[in-house]
Amino acid sequence: MGNNGSTRASRKPSERSSRKKPVGGVSRRALLIGGGAVVAAGTVAVLVRDEVKRAWWRVPGVEKPRKAGELDYAGATWVAASEANWRRADRPDDFGIDRVIIHVTQGSFDSAVRVFQDPAHRAATHYIVGQDGRVVQMIRELDVAYQAGNRSFNERAVGIEHEGFVDRPKDLTKAMYESSARLTASICARYDIPIDREHIIGHVEVPGTDHTDPGPHWDWDRYLKLVRRAATAPPTPAPTAPASASAKAE
Repeated sequence: MGNNGSTRASRKPSERSSRKKPVGGVSRRALLIGGGAVVAAGTVAVLVRDEVKRAWWRVPGVEKPRKAGELDYAGATWVAASEANWRRADRPDDFGIDRVIIHVTQGSFDSAVRVFQDPAHRAATHYIVGQDGRVVQMIRELDVAYQAGNRSFNERAVGIEHEGFVDRPKDLTKAMYESSARLTASICARYDIPIDREHIIGHVEVPGTDHTDPGPHWDWDRYLKLVRRAATAPPTPAPTAPASASAKAE
């Protein structure tokens, strides 16, 4: 788990042509110049429109419409984290998403849910994956989770916790790997994130962190193979969390 940290030759004069300009018409050069101006104007208009689209959220009092309990991943169950453990954003319009950060909880599934609901904890990830493969989403992907101890990486990444301890390889179960791989594949598809070790990283690899997760027993080769396989397979929802876990969000 992470703590709150702070992660877009001058031209020569035209020579005279010996060709005569068309009579009663417009020269091809004029058409090219005029057409270029139209295209340029259209491009500027698109850029301005996109900038307005990305900047509207900065207006005081304006927020992107949200629905309570809305999921970004169909295989998850919603259990809300404390608002003290994340901040509202409008990703990827305000901050581009280009990383998935892998964490290990150093505790049980239920204890991770509890601490992410604790406003004093000041840290959380978007998802938790259990050893049995269940997935809980606690923060919307459009929002910034205080997960990595690095502001830039917080702003650019989606974080996934995994139930267990870094020094217990038995905690990293087959069900967990496969469920997490499906989740990561779906995140990569949504934001066009390459499935490689530059873009799918461990918490330990975040600059400035003092954490060691997911630890030496996390099998990166196995995990990336599973993510790539999931990316090309028909979608299969992961097992959902039991009702008891969901009830903790009430």
